[in-house]
Amino acid sequence: MPRAFPSAIIENLQPLIDGGRYPVKRVVAEDLVVEADIFKDGHDVVAAVLEWRVVGKRAWRETPMIFVDNDRWRGVCTLYDEIIYEYTVEAWTDSFRSWQREFAAKFEAGISALRSEAMEGAALVKAAAQRARDPADAARLLEFSEQISKAANSEINAIMQSGELEVLMATYPDRSNATHYAPAPRVVVDRPAALIGAWYEFFPRSAEGRGDRGSTFRDCLPRIDDAKAMGFDVIYFPPIHPIGHTNRKGRNNSITCKPGDPGVPWAIGSKAGGHKAVEPSLGMLADFDWLQKQVRKRGMEIALDFAINCSPDHPYVKEHPDWFYKRPDGTIKYAENPPKKYEDIYPLNFRCESWRELWAEMKSIVLFWAGRGVRIFRVDNPHTKPVAFWEYLIKGVRAKYPDVVFLSEAFTRPKVMKALAKAGFNQSYTYFTWRNSKRELIEYFTELTQTEMSEYFRPNLWPNTPDILPFVLQDGGRPAFMIRVALAATLSTLYGIYSGYELCENEALPDREEYLDSEKYQFKERDWNAPGNIKNWIARLNKIRKENRALRSYTNLRFYPAENDAILFYGKMTAARDNIILVVVNLDPHRKQHSFVDVPIDQFGQMQSDVYEVHDLLSDARYIWRGRRNYVELDPEIQPAHIFRVRRWAGGDRFV
Repeated sequence: MPRAFPSAIIENLQPLIDGGRYPVKRVVAEDLVVEADIFKDGHDVVAAVLEWRVVGKRAWRETPMIFVDNDRWRGVCTLYDEIIYEYTVEAWTDSFRSWQREFAAKFEAGISALRSEAMEGAALVKAAAQRARDPADAARLLEFSEQISKAANSEINAIMQSGELEVLMATYPDRSNATHYAPAPRVVVDRPAALIGAWYEFFPRSAEGRGDRGSTFRDCLPRIDDAKAMGFDVIYFPPIHPIGHTNRKGRNNSITCKPGDPGVPWAIGSKAGGHKAVEPSLGMLADFDWLQKQVRKRGMEIALDFAINCSPDHPYVKEHPDWFYKRPDGTIKYAENPPKKYEDIYPLNFRCESWRELWAEMKSIVLFWAGRGVRIFRVDNPHTKPVAFWEYLIKGVRAKYPDVVFLSEAFTRPKVMKALAKAGFNQSYTYFTWRNSKRELIEYFTELTQTEMSEYFRPNLWPNTPDILPFVLQDGGRPAFMIRVALAATLSTLYGIYSGYELCENEALPDREEYLDSEKYQFKERDWNAPGNIKNWIARLNKIRKENRALRSYTNLRFYPAENDAILFYGKMTAARDNIILVVVNLDPHRKQHSFVDVPIDQFGQMQSDVYEVHDLLSDARYIWRGRRNYVELDPEIQPAHIFRVRRWAGGDRFV
């Protein structure tokens, strides 16, 4: 009968999100590193394995855990399927190794009366023979048992240290009273696009850059090809659904709409349909399907905006008036975010009496577009809906389409943003847009990459959005645009820009972080190759990202000292140190800045000397550096950043 108490104690298992309530996140072929405190009473030796399996399956896979220090153990497994796994730790008393250590200690101490200990060891090996599944292994273990039972102490000491015996005993341990960590935590494994991507957002209706009329889906290919040439792999469209006419907004959010004003794409719904239809001026569903195929042919994919807003003309308003918020007089309430008013939008009430039908309908919208091949959704303002709703929707969609990726557009309180990420969003917007100083950037990105957040919160960095033109871009001109996109492209594996960024558009409403003449309300006239654009700079950044594996992880981000507070110095390295990237950024868009930087050469791995080459991947310049302290100088008008690839000196004139 098994014991009623554990044979070993397993504590402080990591990673573990809220006690296992929420899963951690990985992508296909990414390692899951699990650590735990494992110990027991007395002096017996403990053994442990990391176990994992697909949720719902019976059989576990396992790998040995390695002792680290101070009763801390570590195990690593690699996950290859887009599915939900569970993992646990199993630990037990390693009776053979405990005996092995005890016998060796007594033998070395000169104790000669070890007959009882020999019999004990022989019995342990014989019991392993009975557990062996391979007849040849069983026979060999019986031979070892016989040898131990008859041999002299010195011979036993040699036999028990045999590599063959140790392997056999490790293969067939006695785990009858093993302790399991329970309940088993889960890990969601996504496709790589959930972790790595460069997004380019543009309004299809402004694809041609004409101010007098809108473009269609069929007019979008030149804009998509331009984005591809810059190195982007995700094309993100704001809502493409029919736009309402009632209370339609005019230019610069005016409540007066003039003839020809196209309206706000987030005011969804008209006589042409709702969330499962497309705006007639863009084309038909067949045109969207054509565009989707063209984008796929180019090795890219479309992300759609999932905005749960309804114009007063949305079919839901007539068909399901009970789904909306009501005023005391019974009329439907439009959206507000004081002092902002959204007279053209009715928000849905996710806690109405018919919430089950409403939730199911919202899920069906995502399933509809997923059925047409869309696999990425940027979700508008998810923090204004219940977290439980998102758990329901994401779980339901991914049950049918496990490769769907959800980006949370929640610029809100930190704990709400974290809760949404835990609930299932694969990626999240961040405060990067407003983190400008060296101290702010170091503190924020250390939290994102070196705390528990890194296990579930994947930061997607946006220097601008259609709603946000930060003051740093308004005031800093072209250098600020170069600086902020360089930071976004290298601090995280995920980032995006809203079109016009490459043209350094920075005309704002007075004293506000909003675009003047925003294309949310009008057709936007643009010269996509206007002088002063930074398209080549962005293309270079994206090329560097794709060619350097160190930049395809964000938890390897480390900050290093720079003597000037206007200079930010950080790096990323692969575990094997075969790709080492150092980034130096001038955070001041107005002035040339210089500094000595403290290079972490002790982390570079095997080096024959303190001489190494740094190759600036942005300018193609090469420098020979020595030791830790080296000098940098950056002119924001010429080149506000260095991205160095380190090559270690191998002797002579060779660098590797």
